[in-house]
Amino acid sequence: MNKELSRRDFLKGSVAGAAGLALASLGFHDSVRAAGLYTPGTYSATATGIGTVIVTMTFSEDAITDVVLDVSAETASIGQAAAEELRNALMQNQSAEIDGVSGASLTSNAVMEAAAKCIAQAKGEIPVEVIGTAEGEEAGPADWLGTAPEIAEADIAETLETDFLVVGAGNGGLAAAAYATSKGYNVLVIEKNTTHARRRGWYGACDSEDMLAAGEAPMDRAAMRRELKKFSSGKTNLKTFQTWFNESADMHKFIKECYAKYDPEAILDVTAGDESHWPNPEKSGYFFPAEEHYWRSKLDRLDMFQQLIEEGGNQILFCTPMVKLEQNEAGRVTGVIAKKEDGSFLRVNAKNGVLLATGGYPRNAAMMEALDPMGTAVTTYDNSQPGDTGDGIKAAKWIGAAMQAEPAPMLFDRGIIAPGIDAGFVVTSTGDKVFPATEGQFNIGTQPFLKVNRKGERFACESGTYDQMSYASYYQPGHVYASIFDDNWREDVQVFHTIGCSAQTRNGIEMAERMYDDQVEKGNAFLADTLEELADKLGFAGEAKETFLATVARYNELVEKGEDEDFGKLPWHLSKIEKPPFRGFWMGACLLTTEQGILINEKAQAVDDSSEPIEGLFVTGDCSGGFFVNNYPCLMAGIAMGRTMTFGIKAVKVAFGEE
Repeated sequence: MNKELSRRDFLKGSVAGAAGLALASLGFHDSVRAAGLYTPGTYSATATGIGTVIVTMTFSEDAITDVVLDVSAETASIGQAAAEELRNALMQNQSAEIDGVSGASLTSNAVMEAAAKCIAQAKGEIPVEVIGTAEGEEAGPADWLGTAPEIAEADIAETLETDFLVVGAGNGGLAAAAYATSKGYNVLVIEKNTTHARRRGWYGACDSEDMLAAGEAPMDRAAMRRELKKFSSGKTNLKTFQTWFNESADMHKFIKECYAKYDPEAILDVTAGDESHWPNPEKSGYFFPAEEHYWRSKLDRLDMFQQLIEEGGNQILFCTPMVKLEQNEAGRVTGVIAKKEDGSFLRVNAKNGVLLATGGYPRNAAMMEALDPMGTAVTTYDNSQPGDTGDGIKAAKWIGAAMQAEPAPMLFDRGIIAPGIDAGFVVTSTGDKVFPATEGQFNIGTQPFLKVNRKGERFACESGTYDQMSYASYYQPGHVYASIFDDNWREDVQVFHTIGCSAQTRNGIEMAERMYDDQVEKGNAFLADTLEELADKLGFAGEAKETFLATVARYNELVEKGEDEDFGKLPWHLSKIEKPPFRGFWMGACLLTTEQGILINEKAQAVDDSSEPIEGLFVTGDCSGGFFVNNYPCLMAGIAMGRTMTFGIKAVKVAFGEE
């Protein structure tokens, strides 16, 4: 597949050319303005949403006659889906002052900003913007860090004082701020987006009172440490796990107290007993402790935290991105400089410290390519939080914080794509780099069915944690693979008994069927009466088709034997492919986030290259490092979220002298 989407051709033909028309019209600007509101012509402008948004507007003397939106760099199911509604609103209102589309705030704001610039150009209030890209203009992956911006004192319009500043209104940041508020502390939260981040529903907590009440024995911590050491090749900082082991139960207890106050009817589900373990754990080679917690509540957890914070007299400032950290002469972090919604700068002084809870870098293409080329290469879908562009990581590094040396992406084997599409970045017409899939997590992809590459060959053991098939596909054509199974799949997934969120397939068969049928309609998944027909639909031809049919035949032989002599798949994960309709689809990795961030100690303090703490600076969540290294092994469902909130609360305890 050609992954260049002709950016320069697009720019020359539709945008730069349109701007040229506007420039040509300037020769009779004054005479036209005497007769009407606008200088007739076509004008373009850009603004930043998730990626670059281009708005192109055509004007008569007194009206907007056409609007074209290029939102190809926005999230397919959110920003791109909102384009038609936004275009219609601009045309109907004849103004950039329109209502944003619910759920697509970043894209909506960018469209309004760019539209306002187009209107200002047509009125002659600002110079005409010519959109184009010169050769070599784009920064390469090696330039991802850059340097801290210089902000003149005269440009700082306002100064705020707080005892503790939280940067990022996500799961870790709001858990920290809610806990601080519950203790009566003065805390301020700043967030660059228009609302708080997306909640992750379940979280892992070690030996919580509710898990023990469900009959689970205390976690075998020695076994857990051995697994973590094994999966990270010994590179993880086990002292940070000690904090999670010892304090995540208290984190859960705090959340439980919040629900008791704000939604007493909320129901807590803990995943315990046989449901929480793979069959035959002694033979599978994996240790999966049961510590997953999930609340069924009418109140979103982050909404609950926000309500607690605001009722407690503290504040969350949205649309207020951090620009840089500030230090005193002794090197202690004293606060930040942020940017206000009106474009002016804000200084926030934080007496007790700053907590960075800004997420990872999955939405920063330069960082992805530079820091995790393998994870980038095998990914087809980006399911990360909009705005996770590595801001906190960069700000901390600018003042000397150490960063984890190796990547640890959270890759789930669920990125369904159409035949013929490669994994890895594609370049949009705006020049942004995005992943090609548009359909979100396809849960059945995690099931350990037969997997084959574009040559029709089986190439790996399908038993494993979420990321292992994706990593194996790095060595295959296009870095993608197909999942193949038959109409016995409903029974097969019960035998497989995968755990964590992968269990949604076996626990929701009807929903899984609807999702599959939906992808069949969209041309991404296939049903066939024969294996030959399935091969054709998946795009196998010639020798590849013959190899595919031979691979299925060989696989069925191994199922008959009850032993995978070729790749060592777990025996209960072998399932024969014999009952039509036969099923198949292509897939790559679904990127949830990155876990490679600023190194911290067991107190959530950022450390420098000498492993000494940077006073006044705390980090939690995906912008922290040392907890997961090499990968996210999914040894425990919800452990990453449990870590994030535990360390957010830990930072508050340390900052205010509770420890």
